[in-house]
Amino acid sequence: MYIILTSKPGQYRTEPAQGMRPVEQYDYLLCGKKRAEFVLAEMTAEGKVRITEEGEGGVVNHVPSKFLPRFATIEQARSELKHLAGFGTLEIELVRVA
Repeated sequence: MYIILTSKPGQYRTEPAQGMRPVEQYDYLLCGKKRAEFVLAEMTAEGKVRITEEGEGGVVNHVPSKFLPRFATIEQARSELKHLAGFGTLEIELVRVA
């Protein structure tokens, strides 16, 4: 199974839990400016994803993986990511960084 983890620089970051292995990472660019980071992760066990708000007094949440959409293959996860990143005719780009 695969999941998509999202982080937004300056707002929050998402970290995979034990039993989750990052496979690919993408930067989401809007008009040339990085707006988000996506990590496609293989999930071999249930766990809790850590979501940390950035900035002073940032709150930490642990979200059970059962609440995250899952994809049977990496290709299905990539397809969903492309769908999420597409929006009309805006200047949007997904750049694979790892």
